[in-house]
Amino acid sequence: MLNIILFGPPGSGKGTQAILLKEHFKLLHVSTGDIFRNEIKNATNVGKEVKQFLDAGKLVPDELTIRMLGGYVDANSAPELQGVIYDGFPRTVPQAKALDSFLEEKRSSVNVVLSLEVNDEELVKRLINRGLTSGRSDDSNEEVVRNRLKVYYNQTAPLADFYLSQKKFVSIRGVGTIDEIFAHLCDEMYKLD
Repeated sequence: MLNIILFGPPGSGKGTQAILLKEHFKLLHVSTGDIFRNEIKNATNVGKEVKQFLDAGKLVPDELTIRMLGGYVDANSAPELQGVIYDGFPRTVPQAKALDSFLEEKRSSVNVVLSLEVNDEELVKRLINRGLTSGRSDDSNEEVVRNRLKVYYNQTAPLADFYLSQKKFVSIRGVGTIDEIFAHLCDEMYKLD
C-alpha cells in the first residue's frame, strides 16, 4: 500500500492536486483540516476535544491528531484503494515521527513526499484571490497570509530535512497549469511502481 505525502505552503495547490491524484491512482485522500471540520460538525467525542483546542486558539496536540487520522484511515480503507495520500500532513517533525510509528504498526511506511514549490509572491496572490472567492477570512488579508507563510517555513523546513535524510523528498515545480503540475506529480508516482 502506497503512503504519499503531498507537501507545500498554503496556496501551493495541494488540495487541488490531491484530489486529482486520489482519483487517478485510487488513493484515500486524508486532509487533517477536513477531518477536523467533519468531526466537529458531527460532534463526535474526538471532534469535541479538537474544538476545545481550536476555540482556545491552540494547536491540536499531535497525539490527538494522529489518533483521529488513524481512525479515519481505518474507517475508510477499502480493498480497491492503492494507498493513502496525506494532504498537508505531517506539518512538524514530531508529527512525521508519529505518522511513521502509526504506519509501522501497519507494517508500512511513507513512500514519497511530493513537495509543491511556489515562490512567495505567487502564493500571496493565489491566497488573496482564493480569499475573495471562498470567503475564508485567513486568505483575504495580506498580512495574515504572509504570517501563515512564515509559520509554514518555520515549521516545515526541518520536516523537509527529515524526509531528505530518508531520500523520500521530491521537489515539484508548483507553477504552471493544473494539468502541467499534475503531469509532473504523476511522473514521480509512476517511479514508485
